[in-house]
Amino acid sequence: MHTVYIHPDNPQPRLIKQVADALIQDKLIVYPTDTSYAFGCKIGSKEALARLKQIRALDDGHQFTLLCRDLSEIATYATVDNQQFKLLKSMTPAAITFILNATKDVPKKLTHPKKKTIGIRVPNNPISQALLEAVNEPILTSSLILADDDSILDDPFDIEEKLDNLIDVLVNAGIKTTKSTTIIDMTSDTATIVRQGAADVSQYIS
Repeated sequence: MHTVYIHPDNPQPRLIKQVADALIQDKLIVYPTDTSYAFGCKIGSKEALARLKQIRALDDGHQFTLLCRDLSEIATYATVDNQQFKLLKSMTPAAITFILNATKDVPKKLTHPKKKTIGIRVPNNPISQALLEAVNEPILTSSLILADDDSILDDPFDIEEKLDNLIDVLVNAGIKTTKSTTIIDMTSDTATIVRQGAADVSQYIS
């Protein structure tokens, strides 16, 4: 594992490029989002995705999330009408995962097999945003929870110790306060809150 020390508020472009190159080369990384550290890999990377599923002991029914720079890419991965798009726009960027109906372009391995849904998220975090800008496509992301643990790892030194030979790159931005995303299901006409997390969405959804 290669550790890259990146400033949490002013990410160094040279180091962001290093990590982005690793993603483009199908490597599995751990990086900070606006809620916690997370696993990340390229959407089409079979090897990195297989390793991620093995580390987390995930089954084929797991709902993956795509981290997007903004909503401009959303039509490629999810079907949304004008009303849904306005709602999404008013609530992003934020610590919210939106469950949406996936388009046919989304690889089957990434969607929920029975529901054909995908999680979409636009993070409010300088490092995440800089990486998304550099790779120029969404990053497949997953919570940093290990198979034998329920808690999300928040200390880079713990991450180094536990994932030493399992991942390729760790972005160390210091210890992060761990929060959960708010999850909103937008697969039907009425948006519903599945989990109330870090983002308060009560002004948008009753």
